[in-house]
Amino acid sequence: MRKIIACTVLLGLMSSAVNAQQVQISIENLSDNDGFFLTPLWVGLHDGSFDLFDPGTTASQGLEELAETGSAATLMTEFMGPGRLQSVAADPADFGSMANQPPVIDPGNTAMTSITIADPTAYRYFSFASMVIPSNDAFIGNGNPTAYELFDAAGNFNGPITIDITSVYDAGTEVNDGLGAAFSTNAGDATDENGVVTLGPDLTNFISTGTAAGTTIGSDVASPLARITINVVPEPASFSLLGMAGLGLLGFRRRRR
Repeated sequence: MRKIIACTVLLGLMSSAVNAQQVQISIENLSDNDGFFLTPLWVGLHDGSFDLFDPGTTASQGLEELAETGSAATLMTEFMGPGRLQSVAADPADFGSMANQPPVIDPGNTAMTSITIADPTAYRYFSFASMVIPSNDAFIGNGNPTAYELFDAAGNFNGPITIDITSVYDAGTEVNDGLGAAFSTNAGDATDENGVVTLGPDLTNFISTGTAAGTTIGSDVASPLARITINVVPEPASFSLLGMAGLGLLGFRRRRR
């Protein structure tokens, strides 16, 4: 009886280990060398219940802060809850390594992150957001919480998944006149807009603007601006558990001889 119980436990461990997935997410900034930067990409996996924004409505506090400053701190707090996992993909190789500067994603560069999930059926959908810089409150993100289904109802991965970012949104919280814009060398003070989220802010007035990286914006927002790639690999720990299960079964066979 003990042998049967032991085998059952090991098989249970093997099943949970096989189900574990590591979701790998990368974002490549497709801008030309004189193009726009992106702040670290916030990513969230959820059950379809998280709605980042709706065009025509007021941005949440978390989205406002991300779109104006690049900080995802408040958004991450808003996102927290059961059935939700999140991370941030940053680019540590370029400017932003100094104190209080986020490691932004330069034109031509790629940032990556990964999230380990034990049960893919509980985290089927993908959301993301990043500030376009320099700007006053321009951002990329998805307003449809179920637009990107990573896993089907049975937990099968629907990828690899590639998302080309062709839309930029205006948070409607600051006037995009370039004055006081984050990560730019423009002087002046930003002006509150008290508006709503809309599609397609005009960022041409940022052409010829100097950036905190020492570059000058020389071209309009690229289309696509960025490319997100999502894939999964078995969680490395699963192989260890499978190995333990195999050793246990070998030991069981030896005792029978």
